[in-house]
Amino acid sequence: MDKSKSSHPYELKDITLPSNAVWHKSTVCPAERAASMGQTPRCIWLTGLSGSGKSTVANALDATLHANGFNSFLLDGDNVRHGLNKDLGMTESDRAENIRRVGEVAKLMVESGLIVICAFISPYKRDRQMVRSMFKPGEFVEVFLDTPLSVCEKRDPKGLYKKARAGVIKQFTGVSDPYEQPESAELILNTTDITVTQGVESILNVL
Repeated sequence: MDKSKSSHPYELKDITLPSNAVWHKSTVCPAERAASMGQTPRCIWLTGLSGSGKSTVANALDATLHANGFNSFLLDGDNVRHGLNKDLGMTESDRAENIRRVGEVAKLMVESGLIVICAFISPYKRDRQMVRSMFKPGEFVEVFLDTPLSVCEKRDPKGLYKKARAGVIKQFTGVSDPYEQPESAELILNTTDITVTQGVESILNVL
């Protein structure tokens, strides 16, 4: 079965609010929070295969922003699965819920005035589009790390590709599961051609 052509198991219409849930409007608006920090909030979303360099570039970007007096926060795929999303597996529906939750957290952080950096494989276009739709125009910056599978597999920093090829890890993106490349990312980086510093500079130039 070609999973890239399968119907997506996660539908927004499946989400229902409790009957007594009423939105409470905050007195302090997002624009005022951003103004107090003296910066323009953004969600910078790094997507790409395992080993493409997402976490490395994201961490360097976070450090650079911090060193220059900006208020930022990094959400990393592996780290989030240790807490917020530790109840989720790697099925397509669980991946979708993983990304939805992260998107909601990132949205709250942007509304608080922060520049939030998200490093997630996020292999499905629909999931990434769902997160993009949560933000106002210009708030969401998609960065596609277009590093070839052969390079990612050669790096294999966590030994995951080796385990996937051996059948130890099931549903692994790039091996047994698909990766749907972004069609309209704000920035495309190939980490085989650039340094981490150059990647960070390219992202900063887009902001």
